[in-house]
Formats: sequence, C-alpha cells, structure tokens
Amino acid sequence: MWYEIAGAPVIDTPLPRGFENVLIVVAKRPAPGRTKTRLTPPLSPDQAADLYECFLKDTLDLVRRLENVQPAIAYLPADGASYFTQLAPDFELLLQRGENLGERLDHALTHFLERGYRRAAVMNSDGPTLPEDHLIACFEALTGETDVAIGPCTDGGYYLLGTRQPVPDLTRKVRMSTPHVTADTLALAAEEGLHVRLLPSWYDVDDADTLSQLVTELKNRPGVACYTHRFLEHHLSVAEEEI
Repeated sequence: MWYEIAGAPVIDTPLPRGFENVLIVVAKRPAPGRTKTRLTPPLSPDQAADLYECFLKDTLDLVRRLENVQPAIAYLPADGASYFTQLAPDFELLLQRGENLGERLDHALTHFLERGYRRAAVMNSDGPTLPEDHLIACFEALTGETDVAIGPCTDGGYYLLGTRQPVPDLTRKVRMSTPHVTADTLALAAEEGLHVRLLPSWYDVDDADTLSQLVTELKNRPGVACYTHRFLEHHLSVAEEEI
C-alpha cells in the first residue's frame, strides 16, 4: 500500500488490525554523488551510495523486529516508489512533502496520526546499529503520560521523534542540520507545555569520524547490522586506509 501526493492517486486502507503505533523511516533512494557525500572521501561516490543502502536495509530489518508497530517509509525522490516497493513490500510508503526537512517530518507524522494511529514516530536511516530497545522505549513512553519522545544524537540532532498528536512547531520552527536541533526542540516543547521523554543517545554515520566509530563498533558486536557489516568487511581495507 502506498501514497503519492500532489495530484497523484491516494490508495487508502484501514489500519492493520491491532496496530496503534507506526514507525516511519525517513529515507532517500541511494544515488552516487547525492548520497552520503560527506563520506567521500574516504569512500567513492558509488561506495557511499552502496553503504547507505546497507544502512537502510539494516534499519528496515530493525523496524521489522518490533511488535505491534506498523512499519512505514517516508521517501524521496518522487519517482522512488518502485525502488522502495521492491526493497520493502511489507512497509507502507508515503512520499515526503515539504520545502525542508522540518516540514516533511511534520507532514509524515500528521499524515499517519490523522489516519488513526495513536502513536507515531519518525526515525533516520543512517544509524544501522541503533539498539532495538531504544525504539521500544519510545512507544512505551508514549503509551504513558509522555507527549513527545526524542532520541538525541551525539551531534546535537536526533535520530527519532515520536508523538501522540501533531506537533508542527517542533519540526517546522527548528532549523535542522545544526548542532542545536535537540536543544531547540526541547525548548519549543517546554513552551508548549509538552511532557518530553529523552531516549538514550546514539550516533548517525555522516562523516569519516563516525564511519570509523561504526567500523570499531561492528568489530565488537558480531551479528549486528549484517548488511553494513558485510559491506565494510569487503571494503574495510579502503576505509581503514583513509579514515
């Protein structure tokens, strides 16, 4: 089941029986020269795009392990539906809509909440080793008195934002891709009187330093992020020379 915006047909279906939660992976179809450009170097543009696809596959597998959660993908570009349908036929698909990331996050959350889900969360697709427990904690918190759950990243952003109701100001009024995203989001939540639960911190893989961190982590955690692990094993000599 998938959704297209801005004039294209919308295919709508009832909520899956028993699912009150939806977890939306924010993703782009990999493209050399446009995907993970801060990883070039140490990687080539083709390698960076291939590595991101591994991140994405590992993230989707992580989401699949959650119980009582409908998996979804908010995707770009507009012609990417066939790619994501093939990659994740078991996920609902929603085309991202908005002029910037904040608008697109708000659109995705609001879309699924207005469809009837009681709890919705958006997450990134470039933290392939994110522990499953962090995602479980998000929905557990939102089942209680928490209005908003935030998973902060070590770079000042966040890997996840979950809520029980549309919260447009928390995304639209925050300047994204800065070291202050989580702090600014918390300040806006406080102004609106929202009860926030901070989840454990994690990291995105965006540059050579975090790629090096990932390589080290995977050496110590066999069996985690299998697609990413296999890719880095194959290209490890290149990565280690350049990182």
